[in-house]
Formats: sequence, structure tokens, C-alpha cells
Amino acid sequence: MLKIACHPIYKHHLPDGHRFPMAKYDLLPQQLIYEGTCIKENFFEPEIPNDKYILAVHDAEYYYDLLNIKIEPKAARKIGFPLSEDLIERERIITDGTMKACEYAIENGIAMNLAGGTHHAYSDHGEAFCMLNDQAIGARYLQAKKLAAKILIIDLDVHQGNGTAEIFKNDTSVFTFSMHGKSNYPFKKEISDLDIAFERGTKGEEYLVTLKKALPELIKKVQPDFIFYLSGVDVLESDKLGTLALSLDACKNRDEFVLQTCFDHKIPVQCSMGGGYSPDIKTIIEAHANTFRLAQKIYF
Repeated sequence: MLKIACHPIYKHHLPDGHRFPMAKYDLLPQQLIYEGTCIKENFFEPEIPNDKYILAVHDAEYYYDLLNIKIEPKAARKIGFPLSEDLIERERIITDGTMKACEYAIENGIAMNLAGGTHHAYSDHGEAFCMLNDQAIGARYLQAKKLAAKILIIDLDVHQGNGTAEIFKNDTSVFTFSMHGKSNYPFKKEISDLDIAFERGTKGEEYLVTLKKALPELIKKVQPDFIFYLSGVDVLESDKLGTLALSLDACKNRDEFVLQTCFDHKIPVQCSMGGGYSPDIKTIIEAHANTFRLAQKIYF
């Protein structure tokens, strides 16, 4: 059975501009159940994880300053959210969702996190609405539990996974692969193990040709025993914060290729949803829902 981490919805004390994108976390599971893609039993509620797994990735001083809301004002501004105990608790629960989804993925081939994809969180600071790097923590969790040794992170959000690249920059056991918009945030990129940056306005055909060449070669080279997939839908042409021009169908084809490739190679995959900022919430929900529909179609 497909298992999906579902989280408490944080709505309090957010500026107006942040409430709209947060709505997808409430609406997406409703849509998946309404259309019959999922049932209630597909969803599980994560909890607060053991700090030791977070501290395997994040600097202790940064993490405890975050917990105690003692982040310096300049550093807090880089995160972008008004910090509160509720918000940080939700971030920790999201991280646990990815960790637990890793084990479900090993059991069932795939597992999902409705949230996550917090790839702008560095080892020692947060950026761009990311405080704890859920997939980096998931990778270290798998290695600590000896459930995986060689890991591939496929980051197809429109923004480069700069925090993830920094965390694993000297670690050959985790290969970081990011395909993103060249002119998108972050404007100063980190160096992933493989970065592919697209020019503004790149359409689905070029994007998919590049992906379909790169991913099989990577799997052959890296030979991972576990894959993390960040399936941000901010690659859509309609996205307010993106610079690429994929259609809904192209975005769906992207997900289908990644998931089918993982399935064909019998490599467990954990998916976190990442970004999506199209003006019409229905577009965001449809694009994300496609990822879950494909997971059900391919694996179950």
C-alpha cells in the first residue's frame, strides 16, 4: 500500500502571501481521497523525531537556537517565515514524515511526504522557508540504521538544492543531482555532484530529453540502493516563482519517467513534494496529484 506522510496544517501568524501556497497541504489529500486515488489508510501522521537524527545533519548550535527561537534576526530573515514554536514543531514533524517514509519505501518500493523538500536548509542555517533539510536527514537516518549505503538525491524543483549540496559536498556516499532554472533563486549556487541549469523559458521537450539522458547514466554510475526524489511543480510555465515553461503534461511525464525508472531498477524511492506557486491553486493541486496517481499506477 502506498504510504503518505500527512501533517498538521500551520496557518497561524503567517503573512498573507504565505497562506495561499500552504493551502495545498490541506487540499491535496482531500482531492486524492475524493477522486479515489487514495483512501484514509494511505495516510499516516508523523511525530516529533529523535533529535539525534536531525543532529546528524544540522549543527547543534543552529538547531538548538532554532528550537529556542534564538536565531539572530538577520538569519531569521533569510528563513522568511515569522518563527514560532508551532512552526518549528511542524518542521520537525515533516522531517519525521520523510524518515518514516524511507522505511515504508523499503517495504513497498515507494512512499511519499505531502510536504518536505526543504532543500534550502544548510547544515548551519535555514533559507527560503526551509529550516531542516528533510531528505538529507532521511539519508543519514537510512545510513545510521544500515538500511542504505549509497544514496542518490534527485532534485527536480525549479530551485537548486543548495542546502543539500552543501551538506553532502564532501560525502561520496550521497550523490546530489539538481536540475533547475539557471536564473532562479538561489542566485549564488552551490556545487552539487551534478547540476544541470536551464535557461529561462525552457520548455518540456528539452527538459525531458535532458532528464531521460542524464538519469539512466547516473543510476549506472552511482549504483544507488536508495533514491530520494524532490518533485517540485514550480517547473510549470504558470509558476510565479519559476523561470521554466513546462506544461502540466510535461511535468507529469517527468514524474512518470523518474518513478518508472526507480521501479524498473528496483530501487526504493522516497518522494517529497517541494514547491509549487502557480496563481491558480487548482493547477498546483493537479500537478502534485499527478505524482501520487503515477505512484499508485506504477507500483500498486
